[in-house]
Formats: sequence, structure tokens, C-alpha cells
Amino acid sequence: MLIIAGHLVLAAADRQTYLDLTHDVARQARATEGCLDFAQSADSIDPTRVNIFERWTAEEPMVAFREMDHQELPLPPIIGADVKRYVIASIEAP
Repeated sequence: MLIIAGHLVLAAADRQTYLDLTHDVARQARATEGCLDFAQSADSIDPTRVNIFERWTAEEPMVAFREMDHQELPLPPIIGADVKRYVIASIEAP
């Protein structure tokens, strides 16, 4: 299992525009075989932060999704980012 998680930083005035423009990307990802979850959401505390969470069965479907011909979107500038890739060796109930 592969998890991509972290956050992006945008100007507070640009955050909702970014989320509106990328809404369909999440829908497309979730419809892709191998995608277990895909979310980009507004942080409840920091008005400049967009939280990122993706969960994939393996790296191959994630790479295939990223290589698909997605329509280029006029996204607002991303000021900063802290997004990491996590390879999960086992899964257990909490």
C-alpha cells in the first residue's frame, strides 16, 4: 500500500479557487483502479493550507494516474508544500 500525505500552502484568497479547480481530479482518481482514497481539503485551522491524502493499492496505479492526460488547469500559485510518500508494509485495525 502507498500513501501520499501532507499539505500545500497557497495564499488564503486562492485556497478555495484551488479546491474548486481540482475537485474533478479527486473524482477521476477515485474512479481509477487501484485508488482507495484521494482527498484535497481545506484545513480547518490554517486558511492557507490544503491537506492532501491519497491511498493506493500500489505504486503502479498511482503512477499510471499521474501519467494520464489530465486537462491543464490554471491553478493559483502554490507557495509551499510538504507532501511525502509512505510505503506501508502492514495494515491493522486501530
